[in-house]
Amino acid sequence: MEVKAVMSERSFNLVVPLAHKATDMLITETPGSAPERSGAVSPLSTRQGDVRSTMGPPGPGIRTSTTATRTTTTRTTSFALEPSADWSAPADLTFSDLVQAYFDCRRTKRNSASALAFEASLERNLRDLYDELVAGAYQPGRSICFVITHPKPREVWAAEFRDRVVHHLLNNRIAPRFYARFIADSCACIPRRGTLYAGQRLEDKVRSITQNWQRPANYLKCDLANFFVSIDKRILAGLLDRHVTEPWWRALMHTILFHDPRQNFELRGEASLLALVPRHKRLTEHPAHLGLPIGNLSSQFFANVYLNELDQFVKHGLRARHYIRYVDDFVLLHESTEWLSQARQRIDAFLQEKLAAQLNPRKTILQPLSRGVDFVGQVIKPWRRTTRRKTLSVALDRIKHADADELFESANSYFGLLRQATHSHHDRAQLANLLRDRGHTVKADLTKTYRRTL
Repeated sequence: MEVKAVMSERSFNLVVPLAHKATDMLITETPGSAPERSGAVSPLSTRQGDVRSTMGPPGPGIRTSTTATRTTTTRTTSFALEPSADWSAPADLTFSDLVQAYFDCRRTKRNSASALAFEASLERNLRDLYDELVAGAYQPGRSICFVITHPKPREVWAAEFRDRVVHHLLNNRIAPRFYARFIADSCACIPRRGTLYAGQRLEDKVRSITQNWQRPANYLKCDLANFFVSIDKRILAGLLDRHVTEPWWRALMHTILFHDPRQNFELRGEASLLALVPRHKRLTEHPAHLGLPIGNLSSQFFANVYLNELDQFVKHGLRARHYIRYVDDFVLLHESTEWLSQARQRIDAFLQEKLAAQLNPRKTILQPLSRGVDFVGQVIKPWRRTTRRKTLSVALDRIKHADADELFESANSYFGLLRQATHSHHDRAQLANLLRDRGHTVKADLTKTYRRTL
């Protein structure tokens, strides 16, 4: 007797949201594939989203999975055949993991040229990338190097879109286990811990140590010298390996960490701008084992893992109650200036011994809280938190000279930034006056502007 095996075929939509997040799964059987139903059991409802099945095991035949989705204006593409979203590879990686990483990567970059080029052959690109990852043949591609001049000149190394998808894939898998070990006072590139969180938390600490501005206290603000370009990858790899024990994920993590973008990159923009970046801040001026490229999600996450050692030392070694860090800027509060001076010396020694880093002496500040603390673009003073004056000046100047087609987006962005401060009415009024002079209407509470109609 000859037995013929029938391969199952599943379809997976790579454009609309994943089934488990925004859709209902509808599973149907092709005619003749299901056994005859007993009259004692009535079939399930055929409403959209219900599952049609039998009470017994499925019979031979072809099962087709389709996805019922909400009406959307998103451009649709063809469906990708194998692997299905729930197919698991020996590398502990599912295809749905990679699709989710793609969605995360394109969230705010979908209209960029690189994202559109990747989406043009989305199914093939994702399948090829998946095969490379499972086979252990993945290698990062060419980086794009350019120079930004605001707020100060620095190199930026942007990875290709497909590499950024892999960065999100790794981040989605290993980041939660590290987030659980981070202290609550570690900010930047952590969900729900941005500049607003950092400013509010520091203000709460200031009010706590001064008993709502009734007692004097002091603060120590420090900054690490040439932080990103001086990170020792060998030390960082040891910190990561403590908590990433899966062989495949550890290998992928090392591939991303030790990739040297200087070996294959494209320089965009004016080459003369490179001269504006100081030599000690250039990644190209350091050995291969030093430095992380600014501009990648992986670099931001790795930096937080690196400085978590500093956080733990300050909280448990120095036993500092009032401490907060945003990337490589951190602030300690205490009633005694002598205690803060000793803390600075111990921190400097710890950084050099454990992390091969050091403080920037030109950006170390020790003074009373009554003079105000400049942190994450805001200044915390008695009874108020305001936007940094330099930030406001730049905002007003840009709105005054911005092109008409860019004015709406830029103005509302600055309104959102200024609203983060508790005392911002006067600043928002200055911004609103400039917009009115240029013919725009501003909401009465000075929180946004509207598009200009002709």
